[in-house]
Amino acid sequence: MKRLGTAIILSGPSGVGKSTVCSFLFKKYAELKFSVSCTTRAPRPGEVDGVAYHFLTIDDFKRRIDAGDFLEWAEVHGNYYGTLKQEVKPRVINGQDIILDIDVQGMRLVRKSVLAEPEWGPSVISVFLAPPSFAALEQRLRGRGTETEESIQKRLGNAAKELAAWREYDYIVVNDVAEQAANRLDAILTAAHARTATCLEAPWLA
Repeated sequence: MKRLGTAIILSGPSGVGKSTVCSFLFKKYAELKFSVSCTTRAPRPGEVDGVAYHFLTIDDFKRRIDAGDFLEWAEVHGNYYGTLKQEVKPRVINGQDIILDIDVQGMRLVRKSVLAEPEWGPSVISVFLAPPSFAALEQRLRGRGTETEESIQKRLGNAAKELAAWREYDYIVVNDVAEQAANRLDAILTAAHARTATCLEAPWLA
């Protein structure tokens, strides 16, 4: 069947386990891709351009903003972050699935942006990954052993704001056990493949 790919916006508070859950899906679906964001911050040790991020200068980032190249972008602590249309649009038009790990603000901006993109806008769905409890989220953050108390409290404050936006998403998945959460996300992706809005022709005509 000829169809659009699916662009999954995956959001959730820091420490909820988005990377771990996604790792299970990437093992199952070799063709599933991850959207690489752009940033103006300096690369950290071990980070490779085009893999961790697309590292841009501030001038280049602003030029791309003016050119309308971003689905969403934001300035965070003096650095710019954003998702390029070219990371997503060509892939879903060619029937490929892609995951966008972006926050609540980014999700809102992407949804607004794709309203003007009827060619591939129906491919976008949103999933909120939630912790089984707020206490469990705090335990996971503390379990990292890499955060200061100030950083933990800041992340928890941000998490409370993000969790309040869960009803803005198409789906919610609770990450109690990562592999089970991945299976639920897999089921959502499977169902998305059957959406009539993304079918480019009737299957019996293929």
